Amino acid sequence: MSLQVGAAQVNITPNLGCHLVGYFEDRIANDINDPLFVKAIVFNDGERTVGLICLDLIDIPIWLAANAKALIQKQTGVSPDNVIISSVHTHTAPAMSGVLETPPQLDYIQTIPQKIADSFVLAQNRLEPAEIACAKGDCHEECHNRRWHMKDGSVRMNPGHLNPDAIKPAGPTDPELQILVARNKDTKKTIAVYANLALHYVGNGKALSVSADYFGEYAKALQRIAGEDFLVILANGCQGNINNLDFTKPRRTSRDPYFQQRRVANVVAAETWKQWCILREEEFTSKATVDAKLQWLPFHSRRATPEQIAKARELYLSGDKSNKSEWTYARELVMLEHLPMEYEVPVQSMKIGTMGIAALCGEIFVEFGLDIKSRSPFANTMVVGIANGNNGYVATAKALDEGSYETRLCRHVRSPKGTGELWADTAVNQLNELYGK
Repeated sequence: MSLQVGAAQVNITPNLGCHLVGYFEDRIANDINDPLFVKAIVFNDGERTVGLICLDLIDIPIWLAANAKALIQKQTGVSPDNVIISSVHTHTAPAMSGVLETPPQLDYIQTIPQKIADSFVLAQNRLEPAEIACAKGDCHEECHNRRWHMKDGSVRMNPGHLNPDAIKPAGPTDPELQILVARNKDTKKTIAVYANLALHYVGNGKALSVSADYFGEYAKALQRIAGEDFLVILANGCQGNINNLDFTKPRRTSRDPYFQQRRVANVVAAETWKQWCILREEEFTSKATVDAKLQWLPFHSRRATPEQIAKARELYLSGDKSNKSEWTYARELVMLEHLPMEYEVPVQSMKIGTMGIAALCGEIFVEFGLDIKSRSPFANTMVVGIANGNNGYVATAKALDEGSYETRLCRHVRSPKGTGELWADTAVNQLNELYGK
């Protein structure tokens, strides 16, 4: 039997008044710029069914992803091992867990697992004879390492444009844009595009307005360029230390609050369209096979020392917010002490024809994505971050020694040295097993 593909999306736009996550301080939504969706693409090769799901959220907890997969299995019989659920990482969407000073939007959270399952069921119901092709592009103009070496010997996140004290970036980038196109086998009408790029988020000037960020703008732009309607997912990659700010140049001028996210979306969509159009007809195939693997790995959280906890508790309880950042981190250490220190985290990989996909549960530093790609046996490899939940930043050992925001211990920065290496090795082993089948 030849390949079948189906796609669907479900609206998950919140009500006004919800807590928006992504800044240090809590924000309450007072407007909606564009709708949020959970999007699903289902692939069936006649023997196995796999699914790629992506939400217009900053992240979801590990338990929520597991619950959604359990609902999918109950309603369709498809194993949790065969479904990857990721989030785009927009910073203007409801809080799915407590981070810094933002509390979770509990009523909203409870609605999400069923909507994830609904998107998968709808996509499966829409399976049609299909053919797929893979392409890759380059978006180096928009991908920059946000950690910089400074003249004083420190490493700083976002040092500022044209800062004379900033020497050079403290790490690499991965500007590779991976693209998977699915179209109807007979009519050639596009069913879906699943793309992958390591770019944190772009953001806008409306901090209190709900938005899917440049990920939503990308979907609109690609459909506009192609001149047809189809499902579009731009899954985030290993973006833990990557953003779109080029600090070697002056800050860009914006025509309006949403100019930059539209601009970046247009650049990425244009590169997608270019590489899509370069594909030869014979590169589309309906003979692709699909498969997936998932493994739960032990995780041992970093801990603060008793002295650090005592100092943090004293500052937190004093209520002295003269240094708001320090008070916030003191609160984080106190709250972290009440969370589990040991649990399991999922690492998953998938095969869709000649495309290999590794899915990692966190904001992974770009070095680990590059490592996985360099060792993958597949001709095309995506590394999807913030997948099957979010276990926070996963930095390199070098970065943990250097310090700065992505490494400072708190509820969303807990991974010890060796975490990224273990996850990368596991993903590569999975990809090798899938490739050999």
